[in-house]
Amino acid sequence: MGTEVAVVTGERLARYGFPDGHVFGPDRHGAFVREFQARGLAAQVQVLEPREASYEELLAFHTPAYIDLVRERSQSGQGFLDAGDTPAFRGVYEAAATVVGAALQAADAVMAATARRGFVPIAGLHHAGRDHAAGFCVFNDCGVVIELLRRRHGLARIAYVDIDAHHGDGVFYAFEEDPGVIFADIHQDGRTLYPGTGSAAEKGRGAAEGTKLNIPVPAGADDTTFARVWPAVLEHLARFEPQLIILQCGADSVQGDPIAHLRFSPQAHGRAARELAALADRLGHGRVLALGGGGYNRTNVAQAWCAVVEGLLGLQ
Repeated sequence: MGTEVAVVTGERLARYGFPDGHVFGPDRHGAFVREFQARGLAAQVQVLEPREASYEELLAFHTPAYIDLVRERSQSGQGFLDAGDTPAFRGVYEAAATVVGAALQAADAVMAATARRGFVPIAGLHHAGRDHAAGFCVFNDCGVVIELLRRRHGLARIAYVDIDAHHGDGVFYAFEEDPGVIFADIHQDGRTLYPGTGSAAEKGRGAAEGTKLNIPVPAGADDTTFARVWPAVLEHLARFEPQLIILQCGADSVQGDPIAHLRFSPQAHGRAARELAALADRLGHGRVLALGGGGYNRTNVAQAWCAVVEGLLGLQ
């Protein structure tokens, strides 16, 4: 067994961010790295350099027409990749493909047992659909990872847990009828926040009915609320015995985010990581892959994501 936790960071990963003062700016990576180093965490993990995902890897989740559109707009740097939330910029294709490549690197390290857990700060782009961008998300690294873990490693049951303030709609609808993806999502009620989805009645369809758990919470929900609903996530996962757990740990659910209205503390994120790691250990494989997700208050991003790394290390 290698180092306990692999963390993928590097300048190439920082390039995924939108210019001109956009809330999802390229400085989010640096905010995390400064805190990561200040806490001495870099010395306790295996740090991996990000790589760019190949066109073929992107095809595991996305349509060729959509990938080609991103590549074309990436060269011109003009226009939007969706109805108006996700602007193109020069190099957006390479930047978005590097997010996917970084997530795949962390997943590969976990599957090869060179690490027990993995973390990627700029990742967890959970709004992108198979054929479109959405909500600042160009390529859905979560979806690519799920598809390729199944294809390359034969995993039959993968859990996806999301504590970002926004519902992970790009993942949910892509796998809504897929019983092999065990989905659990705590998010601000869609009646008060983008993307407006994820009601408690959405539990999966067909053969997948009951494999999906959506827990909308009201604006202003805090750690007391988190503590009340979180055990249902652990129970849901334990029932299906997933062979790997993905945690999308968006920091926009932490109090003080400029575009969301939840009031969790970074400790909630640390708890989620620690308890999912403990569950993975009880299941006998220990595999957890954490992906940074949203978060637009730079202090919150740094605090919550470092709490996740500490949770994965068992320090929280």
